[in-house]
Amino acid sequence: MNQPLMRLQGVSCAFGNNLALDSVSIEVQPGEITCLLGDNGAGKSTLIKIMSGVQRPTGGTIEFEGRPVRFESPRDAQLLGIGTVHQDVGLIPLISVARNFFLGSEPTIGWGPFRRLDHGAARRIALEQIAEMGIRRVHDADQLVGTMSGGERQALAIARALYFGARLLILDEPTAALGVKEAAIVIDQIKRARAKGVALVFITHNATHAMAVGDRFTVLMHGRVAAQFLKGEKTREQVLDLMAGGEQYTAMELAD
Repeated sequence: MNQPLMRLQGVSCAFGNNLALDSVSIEVQPGEITCLLGDNGAGKSTLIKIMSGVQRPTGGTIEFEGRPVRFESPRDAQLLGIGTVHQDVGLIPLISVARNFFLGSEPTIGWGPFRRLDHGAARRIALEQIAEMGIRRVHDADQLVGTMSGGERQALAIARALYFGARLLILDEPTAALGVKEAAIVIDQIKRARAKGVALVFITHNATHAMAVGDRFTVLMHGRVAAQFLKGEKTREQVLDLMAGGEQYTAMELAD
């Protein structure tokens, strides 16, 4: 087995007397999709905040490429190539596709007081990257993001993260608010990112979407790992049972 790109060992996180995560261990491999499953309140959000540098753990260790790391801020995680796409994707509906794609990192031409935004390069690159992710309906980089579908917005956010060097891409409930066709677009983007060798963490409470793309799975319940398994080791029904009653299901397996 290849060395994990990221490894969390015995990670815990407490907020006062509330233990949000309790000794969680997880490995993320390059070119694989790790699905993080669990119902609301299972600890998924806290875990991805720790992985992306937003929240510091109160216990345990984090390794990246086999080396211990400590994130003081999200910037530290970004510098290692860890990107996060949230459910609301962080796009601004009333500005263009190109401006959203390069928001905060705009390409420029000229020098000194004559430096200015390179609109041509921004438009061209944005359209190229979106097309590479399989989005063919967007032909105008000046189109407002607010006119795009939910699946297309997710694709834009994923393409942006990959373009700026994401080696580990965390996707937080990317299909939660989407219909069947829009969710299919996002699932396709996730597969395309995996094909590029990117390590992905796919957070979802939808077992069907997870089973469609996942290579390895971690089920959280009440801040603890209820189960970990590889693709093909459990059926969709077993995964649903785990998410519904994690400890009881695991105890039954151990008894067998």
